[in-house]
Amino acid sequence: MAQRNVYSSKDEPEDTQSAEEVLHSVMQELDALHQNVKGQLNQDITRLQTEKNHLIEDIEDLREQYRKLQSQQMESLSGRYIQQQQLWLKQLAQVLAHNLQDLLVQRFNELSANSGNSLSSPIPSGEFPIPLPPSNYDERASQLLAALDERIDRSFQMLEQDLTSYESELSVRLNNMKTLELQGEELLQNLVNRIREELESEEEYLENPFDAQDSYVEESTNSLNSVRPQFLQPTPAATPREPAPQPSSAPAATVKASSQVQTGLVLALSSAVVLSLFNVCLRILIKSKNPRMVFGLFEFPGVVTPGFGNSLLILLMRLIVVMALMPILATFLYPSVWKDIRRLFESGDRALWSKVLGSAFFLFLSQVLIYLAIGNIPAGIAITIFFIYPIVTVLGSWILFGSRPSKVGFFAIVGITAGLILAGWPSFAAPAPGGGNVGVGVAAALASGITFAGYVLLTQMAAGKLHPIPFSLVNFGAIFVFSSLSLWVPLSDNFAPKIDPNVWPGLIVGGVVLGVLTLFSYLLNNFAIRFAGAALASVIGTLGPAMTALFGFLIINEKLQPVAILGMAVVTLSVAAMSVERIMAPQKKAS
Repeated sequence: MAQRNVYSSKDEPEDTQSAEEVLHSVMQELDALHQNVKGQLNQDITRLQTEKNHLIEDIEDLREQYRKLQSQQMESLSGRYIQQQQLWLKQLAQVLAHNLQDLLVQRFNELSANSGNSLSSPIPSGEFPIPLPPSNYDERASQLLAALDERIDRSFQMLEQDLTSYESELSVRLNNMKTLELQGEELLQNLVNRIREELESEEEYLENPFDAQDSYVEESTNSLNSVRPQFLQPTPAATPREPAPQPSSAPAATVKASSQVQTGLVLALSSAVVLSLFNVCLRILIKSKNPRMVFGLFEFPGVVTPGFGNSLLILLMRLIVVMALMPILATFLYPSVWKDIRRLFESGDRALWSKVLGSAFFLFLSQVLIYLAIGNIPAGIAITIFFIYPIVTVLGSWILFGSRPSKVGFFAIVGITAGLILAGWPSFAAPAPGGGNVGVGVAAALASGITFAGYVLLTQMAAGKLHPIPFSLVNFGAIFVFSSLSLWVPLSDNFAPKIDPNVWPGLIVGGVVLGVLTLFSYLLNNFAIRFAGAALASVIGTLGPAMTALFGFLIINEKLQPVAILGMAVVTLSVAAMSVERIMAPQKKAS
């Protein structure tokens, strides 16, 4: 308020001069920050270019070694094949010579026996006698040559069969080698493409570090939920990038970093305050049995009665404002938002689309149900019961991703369960203020937390494939379509909207207020994550139930019983313990 008065009082020259000095000092600090970040980014880009050149040289060396090994293997195979052929021919010649020798000895013995001039003893193998020429020598020589030709033909046929089998085996081996060669080339190509993509993404990150996907799941979740759920389990795809190494002797940079964290925490607290105001405004917008006293100054009877159809209508009115302003805000926060959305439509990735639309549908159901819950029970109690979703998220992550919770996680689950019982029990023991239906309100809050856990799990599955801001814009658009279709489809009397024509101006104003608060919280939370990180912002987000109850008491005098306040505190501390464990887990692994 002090700064606002300084800037508004332009008549006093001293105040104008001080404002100019403050503006001049802020401009100097921004210039210094710009020069510092620019120098560091130039150093990182130079280092990455050097590493890229080294990687390219290593890949060329690997290819050269692969060619040498391939040539050596081919030479070894060819030399081995020639040696094997020589060995086969030598063995064949020995077999032919032995068979020919046995056949000649046998024939000469027969000729000698037929001519009556046989030797007194049989001719031993390996010796060639010189028999006397018989009378039928020509006939015996022809028979001998025919038998020799038959034996040689049979031997050559056997050799041909062996050569054919060896040739087929060698051909199979060569085909296998060719297949392995193609696979090796494909692997090298994939490796080169992967390295090139990582280098390009690293360069893009250095060129615009605020657009990095450091906290994909947390940012997209926080931006879409008007109730400020912050607890999420980390996934491998959403692991934060390691910061670039900074010089050790940089006290000024350390001071600036600490100041940025403080700024981020203030922004996260401001976002939690805006979301709490959103919940209280929603409570004021819904009619009660007795008119609510706003700030103790005037009574406000409300605009619509609590119900499923009216919750759909409030959500649609809010989304009309969001969809009118969100594209401008998204372009301001992330200039490449439309390129990413066009790439998503052109990709044809059905798995990614199913996760995006499924998460939007679960968030749509969660929003409608939490509106119904806030209309029937106090906003602080509804938000506290809504925080059952960390339990469902932890169990779902354990089943789907194998992320078993730690001891702190189990104790937090027990604490959240006990806190929910303590917070919800007074609502059943006494009638709800304003004449709402306690059973419907508690059941709607529980169902809202469970459906929101489904949204969180599907968002985790899609983490890393799409930037948080395009993801948020697509989710808002899908929820707008679901809301419009739900109101367009004929509903029964219990679920259809019931609006008095005279309250349309108030409903339109309420939708504008809710939409503006949603976008304002989204903007504050986005910058809080950029300055302080998603982990610290999530710790501040656990104050949502307590702050909602506090603003409900201050604005509309909505009192809670001590047991409900105790349960709310237990739930807040349990969820905060989970968030703190997420911050400490990377440090424990590093140590």
